[in-house]
Amino acid sequence: MRNCAIALGSNMGDSLLILEAAIEILTQIPDIVLQARSSWYRTKAVGPPQPDYLNGCALLQVKMEPHLVLETLLAIENKFGRVRQQRWGPRTLDLDLLVYEDLILDTPTLQIPHPRMRERAFVLIPLAEIAPDWVEPVSGYRIQQLATAVDATEVLKIAL
Repeated sequence: MRNCAIALGSNMGDSLLILEAAIEILTQIPDIVLQARSSWYRTKAVGPPQPDYLNGCALLQVKMEPHLVLETLLAIENKFGRVRQQRWGPRTLDLDLLVYEDLILDTPTLQIPHPRMRERAFVLIPLAEIAPDWVEPVSGYRIQQLATAVDATEVLKIAL
């Protein structure tokens, strides 16, 4: 089994229900074990004007290679009606593979670690909640260090 971390986000439909359902689907996949999940956070959208997002992260143990993890995440997005029309546009569900062990990978279809995760408070804050000591392999910094270096004023934990 390999360790990886994913980001989850939604800003269309019943985002909380969608995110919880996506987590449940992940737990039903035989080659995936959910290790931890963060709280949900309300965050401002990046990109064109659109509703705020709910974001979170999850730690998984997987018995699959990174490209298959990505294909699995994309298939789950499709189950929730994800349509890719506009870069950084609104979406029912967004699942991103952030890190996979200490792998550094750059292919036309997959980059690990996620190329913009070090700049995104909406990724780093929930990830630091569940994996503060994970070392991001490109920078060599722990997730907690990266999280304290970004402006997180608009990343608000929601009470359930």
